[in-house]
Amino acid sequence: MFTLKTPAKINWFLSVLGKREDGYHEILSLMQSISLYDHLTFGYSDRIEVKTETNIPLEENLVYRAAVLLKEKLSVNKGAVITLRKEIPVSAGLGGGSSDAACALSGLNRLWELGLKDEELIKFGGMLGSDVPFFFKAPIAVVRGRGEIAARLKAVSRHIIVVVKPALGISSKWAYSEMSKLLPELTKRDNNIKLFCQALETQDFKSIALMMRNDLELPVIREFQVIGEIKDRLLDMGAEASLMSGSGPAVFGVFGSRGKAKDAAKAMQPSVLGGWSRVVETITTVQQSRGAAGQ
Repeated sequence: MFTLKTPAKINWFLSVLGKREDGYHEILSLMQSISLYDHLTFGYSDRIEVKTETNIPLEENLVYRAAVLLKEKLSVNKGAVITLRKEIPVSAGLGGGSSDAACALSGLNRLWELGLKDEELIKFGGMLGSDVPFFFKAPIAVVRGRGEIAARLKAVSRHIIVVVKPALGISSKWAYSEMSKLLPELTKRDNNIKLFCQALETQDFKSIALMMRNDLELPVIREFQVIGEIKDRLLDMGAEASLMSGSGPAVFGVFGSRGKAKDAAKAMQPSVLGGWSRVVETITTVQQSRGAAGQ
């Protein structure tokens, strides 16, 4: 039996480039892992079992689906019991389900001694969800296509982040659908990835704030005004920049000091519709992004 921890992510920017023939949207995004983790414990069983306190139906649980997919595709004659302890909010735009799926594939590869390389696991991950491949290229990567193409970058500088999640969930499918209706209102802007990464490394907050953008933000805020209010409050309390992550509703703020970040997180807690806030850091090493939590 062993336990692995698997991180959440934020989108430094998310550009939606258009609708694909397969029904998905073509995207360009810069994603980075943050120090907010779920934990998965793996053990042997005669069948596939997933134990968790979440209310997600088993057939929709990406950990269960990952285990079934790997077992069926590779004709594995073993089972597993996986205990999932959630810290990453569900339906928040922080990639929790996708991260869990990637961790499940990695953990079962180890438990069942399959000897699969990351590139092989990425192919299985792409069958489960668009964000899953990123977590094999974490902690920071440029993501393209529908999300299945991820290229790892180098990160050195850590950033202090406050994540605020109101007590509501948003469907990614709905967010993309609403965004498509507003395409004429979206001002397209090409991000220079190299310049963005240089700004992150030098902590050039002014440039970071100018380049941060999420095309899904406008339609989501129109429906859920609290997200815009959270962004404004984070900026008022000292955030250098703020953005909704993924399809939301989680919002993150970038802070220049941990003291300001702690004060902001504490101040936000009573006013986020029963949700929560947390001070985290961006992750800069592969080991931190895919680390063992215990044996």
